[in-house]
Amino acid sequence: MVSLTDFQRIGVGLVGFGLFFVLFGMLLYFDSVLLAFGNILFLSGLVFIIGFRRTFTFFFQRPKLKGTSFFLGGVLIVLMRWPLLGMLLEAYGFINLFGSFFPVAFGFLGSLANIPVLSKLLQKMGDSSSMV
Repeated sequence: MVSLTDFQRIGVGLVGFGLFFVLFGMLLYFDSVLLAFGNILFLSGLVFIIGFRRTFTFFFQRPKLKGTSFFLGGVLIVLMRWPLLGMLLEAYGFINLFGSFFPVAFGFLGSLANIPVLSKLLQKMGDSSSMV
């Protein structure tokens, strides 16, 4: 198991709350205050998890500058209370920034089917045929 420092644990909590507030803000018809609060929590949690220097070098690498500009521009637009446009810009930037991570995440999710308890659960869910 990976041991986390206290700052990293705080960062995980901040990222979790940030994602919660972003999703909750989207559910409430793009409430700009919740979206802005979620963005701030997410970015500050990321800094707590991997550190300021690594966060800065991740966002400002030359190949990722396009994604960074769209993501941070979207955060700025949300803070200026244009939530729909800001979230669209953020989503495009997020896909550009973390696009190389998606195959790894999907591979991990695919490997969950090899876990004995989950594989039985997934088989039962797949076998149930509903007419609804």
